[in-house]
Amino acid sequence: MFNTQRGGRHGCMDGHHMGPRGGSRRWGPFEVRWEVSDEGRGRGRGRGRMFDGGELRLVLLKLIADQPRHGYDLIREIEELTGGAYAPSPGVVYPTITLLSDMGLIEEQVAEGAKKLFAVTTAGTAHLEENKEQVDALFARLAEVGAQRERTDVAPVRRAMHNLRSVLQHRLMREDIEGDAQHEIAALLDEVAQKIERLK
Repeated sequence: MFNTQRGGRHGCMDGHHMGPRGGSRRWGPFEVRWEVSDEGRGRGRGRGRMFDGGELRLVLLKLIADQPRHGYDLIREIEELTGGAYAPSPGVVYPTITLLSDMGLIEEQVAEGAKKLFAVTTAGTAHLEENKEQVDALFARLAEVGAQRERTDVAPVRRAMHNLRSVLQHRLMREDIEGDAQHEIAALLDEVAQKIERLK
């Protein structure tokens, strides 16, 4: 994210450079560069393909067997199971619900409002029992995705880096910053980098 180094090809001597992706500034032998992150730009929340059609049918059937649900409930539950890492699209979930209904594995229940609520049928319960090993493996996969998301969630780090970038940009863009302050900032950054490197 930030690079403090001697020399370099970016920036101008005792000036600064701003580009569409970030910028840099040099004071004598020191250079500080920053980049504008793409975080949050045009990215979905893990709505790629995780299951094939047969696997998704079993996952939705099991969730409906746990308790009657409608389509949005199913999407939200899968997203919660994966810690927000994955959520199937409505364009996949709703046709799968229709197929499960056509197969006689679920049936629509009377519900308030416009949303269709589905419950498992006797045939659906039997189908889940016949495929219990595969169903258990699929939910273990969801749990592992959620656990991995939890292990790799670096939101606090991103927030801290954003704060650091903002402070550096505000401080270093000032024309009146003197050499002592530059060296002090560089020393602080070096100290933090060393401490992070020693973390276990």
